[in-house]
Amino acid sequence: MEPVEIVQRAITFREPPRLPFWQHWNHKMPEFPDDVHNIWEMDRAEAGWFFDNPGMDDWGCGWTTTELKNIGQVNEFPLADWSSLEGYRPPNPRNPFYYDRLGPLIDEANGRYVCLTAHSLLFSRLHKLRGFANTMEDFYLEPERVHRVLDMIVDFKLEQIDELRRRFGSRIHGLFVADDWGTQGGTFVGKKTLDEFFSPRYRRIFDAIHDCGWHVILHSCGRINDFVPTFIELGVDVMNMQQTLSYGLEEFGGQFRGKVCFAATVDIQTTMPRGDEQEVREEARRLVENWSTPEGGMIVFDYGDWVAIGVQDRTARVMFDEFATYRRKACL
Repeated sequence: MEPVEIVQRAITFREPPRLPFWQHWNHKMPEFPDDVHNIWEMDRAEAGWFFDNPGMDDWGCGWTTTELKNIGQVNEFPLADWSSLEGYRPPNPRNPFYYDRLGPLIDEANGRYVCLTAHSLLFSRLHKLRGFANTMEDFYLEPERVHRVLDMIVDFKLEQIDELRRRFGSRIHGLFVADDWGTQGGTFVGKKTLDEFFSPRYRRIFDAIHDCGWHVILHSCGRINDFVPTFIELGVDVMNMQQTLSYGLEEFGGQFRGKVCFAATVDIQTTMPRGDEQEVREEARRLVENWSTPEGGMIVFDYGDWVAIGVQDRTARVMFDEFATYRRKACL
C-alpha cells in the first residue's frame, strides 16, 4: 500500500495497516517510515523572511530571533497604530513567487501524502499585524476594525487556496495551517470571542479547502481542549498536537478519540527535552492507547526542529521506535 493511502486511511478511520509517520527530515531516521511529503515553501517571503532568516515578511511584520536557532518572534507590527489601516495592503495572494517552486517539490513526493504548510492562519496573523496585547484589547474596544482585518486575511487565504487548486489540484492532499490558541492552562479568549470573530471565517476557509478535495490539518499549541469540539464541527480533519501533557493525555483521549485524527508527538515541552528513554517510551504507548483507534485516527509526528527545543536526535529516534514497535505488537 502506498504511503499516501496509509495516511488517508488513518485520517478517515479506514483501518490503515500501520501508524503513518510524518517525518520532516527523513535523512536522519531512514529506518522509519516517511509517509508525508511536507512542503514549507508557501511561507517563504519575497521580502526575504523565512524560518531560518529573520527580517521582514511580506505582510510587513518584522521578525527577530535569539542566538539559539529558532523561528523567532514578531516585534514590528505594521498595524500597531490603527491610523495605518487605511493605507495598508496585504501581499498579493496570486504572486507567482509563492507557487513557482512548488511543482518540482511536489514531484518529489514518490507516493507520499503531499501536505503544503501555510502558517499564521487567522488569529496568528491578526496579532502579528497588530501586536498581541493590542489584539486582546481590540476584541472589546475595536471590534469593527478587527472584523475588517480578519476579512482581509480571509480574502487572502481564499485566493491562495484557489491559486493552489488552479495550479496543482489533486496533486495536493492536505493543507497544514496554524493558529496557536492556548496558554498552559486554557485558551487566550473565551468561546464567545471565538464564535464572534473566527468560527464563521474558519468555516469559509475549511470549506474552500474541502472543496478542493484536500484535508484540513490544524496546528494549535496550548491547552485548547474547550475549542476542539468547535474545530471538529467546523471541519478540521487532523489536529496537530505537540504539547501532549498540557491537554491531560487520558482526559483528552477520552473526549476526542475517534472523532478527529491526531498528528501527535510525545510532549515537546517536558518529556522530549528531558530525554529519559523509559519516559519517552511510556508516553508514546499511552498516546497510542488513548488517542488512536483500531480503525485509525493517529499519525506519528516529528516536531521537525528538535535542536531549537533542546532535544537530541537519539531521543526522537527512541520515540519513533516505540511508536513503531508498539503498533506492531498491537496488530499481532
